[in-house]
Amino acid sequence: MQFRIEEDSLGRRKVPAHAYYGVQTVRAMENFQVTGISIAHFPRQIQALAVIKKAAALANQELGLLDDERAQAIAQACRETRSGQFDEHFVVDCLQGGAGTSVNMNANEVICNRALELLGRERGEYSSCHPNNHVNLSQSTNDVYPTSLKLAAIWYGKDLIRALRDLARAFADKGEAFREVIKMGRTQLQDAVPMTLGQEFTAYAVTLDEDVSRLEEGLSLLHEINMGATAIGTGINTDPQYATLVSRILADISGLPVVKSPNLVEATSDTGGFVQFSGVLKRIAVKLSKICNDLRLLSSGPRAGLNEINLPPRQPGSSIMPGKVNPVIPEVVNQICFQVIGNDVTVTMAAEGGQLQLNVFEPVVALNIFQSLAILHNGCVTLREKCVEGITANTERCAAYVDQSTCIVTSLSPALGHETAAHLAQEALRTGKAIRDLVLEQNLLSSEEVDRLLDPQNMICPQPIAKERTASDEETKPAR
Repeated sequence: MQFRIEEDSLGRRKVPAHAYYGVQTVRAMENFQVTGISIAHFPRQIQALAVIKKAAALANQELGLLDDERAQAIAQACRETRSGQFDEHFVVDCLQGGAGTSVNMNANEVICNRALELLGRERGEYSSCHPNNHVNLSQSTNDVYPTSLKLAAIWYGKDLIRALRDLARAFADKGEAFREVIKMGRTQLQDAVPMTLGQEFTAYAVTLDEDVSRLEEGLSLLHEINMGATAIGTGINTDPQYATLVSRILADISGLPVVKSPNLVEATSDTGGFVQFSGVLKRIAVKLSKICNDLRLLSSGPRAGLNEINLPPRQPGSSIMPGKVNPVIPEVVNQICFQVIGNDVTVTMAAEGGQLQLNVFEPVVALNIFQSLAILHNGCVTLREKCVEGITANTERCAAYVDQSTCIVTSLSPALGHETAAHLAQEALRTGKAIRDLVLEQNLLSSEEVDRLLDPQNMICPQPIAKERTASDEETKPAR
C-alpha cells in the first residue's frame, strides 16, 4: 500500500494514499476500535454532514469569509459526498469519545481532499484548502454533529413513517376481509364476549396510525438546530449574521424546515429532543411487539392452540420435529422491539450523563436512535410482506369457540340480571349444557328472546337494552 504523510498538532502520521480521509481520521481509527460499525453504516448521517458543510461554505462565501474558488470546490465536494460517492471513506467507529469530533473531522477531511482535487491539487496539500480552516470555517463539532443527527433522524424517520403506514394499511385490508368472521374476544386470556376478527385487525391498523401521528410530532422537535453555536453556544469565531444565514441556507439545501434555536447555549447542551424522539420509537416498539404477541397466540397450535388464524409458512420450524412450522416473522419483530426498548434506555442515560455546556455522549445517542429507526423500518416491512398480507382466517374454528363459550351469557345480563346470568354460566360449566338450553329449561326467556339475545351478530355492536325482568313485573302483568 502507498502512503502519504500528514501532520496534525500531535505529530505526523501515515495516511493511505488512496484515502480521502486524513490524519485525524487515522487517529480515530486507531483509538476507537469498538463496535465494528462505522458511520458509513448509516449513510443518512453522511448526507446530513454533506449538506451542513455545503451550507456553511455558502454562508461563509456570502459573508466574504471564504473566497469563491474554495467555496465552490467545497460545495461541489459536498454534492458528491451527499450522493454517496465517498461513503467508504467514512471509516470512524460510531461509538467514540470526543462528542463526535472524529465524525466531524472525518467529514472535513474527505470533503477537503475532494475539494483539493477539484482545485487541481493533490490530496493532503492543505495549504490550498484546509479541513479546519476552510471546510470547518465558522463551525464546531458541537453544532455540526448534533445538527447532523437531527437531519439524519428526520430522513430515517420519514422512511419509518412510510413503512408504518403501509403496515397499518395491510392490517386495515385484513380487517375488511375478516369483517364477517365472528370470534371470541378475550381478556386476561379468558373468554370475554364475541367480536369479529375484522374488528380485531382494524384495531391494529388504528393503533399503528396513531403512532404515525406521534412519530410526526417527535420529528418536529428535531427541526430546531444550533448551527452557529460553535463551541458552547456563544458563537465564538462566527460573523454575527452567520447563525441565521447558515440555518436558512441549510433549510433550502436539505428541504427540511430547520430553524435556528432561539438560545444557542441551551440548544448546545440540551438533548431533550432526542430523549422524546427515542421515547416515541419505544412506544412504537411496545405496541408493535404486543401485536406480534397476539398474532402468535391467535395462530398457536395448529391442533392444540387457538388456531383462529393461519400465518403464511416461511420455513421449517424444527431440526427434530418433522412438519413443525413456527411464527418466525412475528418472533423476529418481537426481538427488534426488545432491542429498540433497550436502546431507549441507553439514550436516556446518555442524555442524563451530560455535564455543563455540552453532552459528550451524543455518539451513543446517534448509534442507538439510528439503529432503532433502521430496524423498526425493516421490521415493519418484513411483518407486512412476509406475514400480515398472507394471513387467512379459520372461520369455523372461530365460530366453534363462540358456540362453546359460556361468556355469551353476558348478553343476557340486561334481561336477567348479573347474578342470574352468573349462575347460568357456572351451571353451564358444571353440567356441560349450552346456555340457551339452560335458559329455556328454567323458563327465563322465550325461545325468540333467547335466540335474539344470543345471536352473535347482536353482540358485536351496541343494541337496544332489554329491560331486566323482576318480580314486580310478573305481578303487574295483565291476567289472561
